[in-house]
Amino acid sequence: MTDLRQVVLHHEVAQFLYLEARLADESRYDEWLALFDQQVTYWVPRGAATYDPATTVSYINDNRTRLETRVRQLQTGVRWAQTPASVMRRAVTNIELLAVEEDELRVGSNLFIREYAAQAAEEIRTWAGRVTHHLVRVDGTLLIRAKTVELVDSEQSLPTLAFLL
Repeated sequence: MTDLRQVVLHHEVAQFLYLEARLADESRYDEWLALFDQQVTYWVPRGAATYDPATTVSYINDNRTRLETRVRQLQTGVRWAQTPASVMRRAVTNIELLAVEEDELRVGSNLFIREYAAQAAEEIRTWAGRVTHHLVRVDGTLLIRAKTVELVDSEQSLPTLAFLL
């Protein structure tokens, strides 16, 4: 791939990841969900992502149906762990193209989330981790086929993950 094509692709991917973060920040869940492929896996492992999530407990291990259920629960406005809903801002940094194939990409980035958890005695939380996206291009549009979020403190006791990373 030429350097210019690499720069253009990196920019396109960065804009896509920024959009995903903004839609989640703004609770625009239907639009956020539309960024995901029908065959998506959404995984938040406990510890490093070096094990099979089918055989070991994870914080989150969702397929498309489970992810749609999670979104519907958030949209009800009565998800007790998120009542009132947390105010969040996400920062996506250190975006790297790890593997580039015809219509598939593997992308690494860092994610920082600042959460104002009003339902938890107005607690301020910081979430940080490394994210790996497996992106596919369908009819010219990027979609998320897999998303893995390795939280920095995932081996510690964590408060509820009742929101979307």
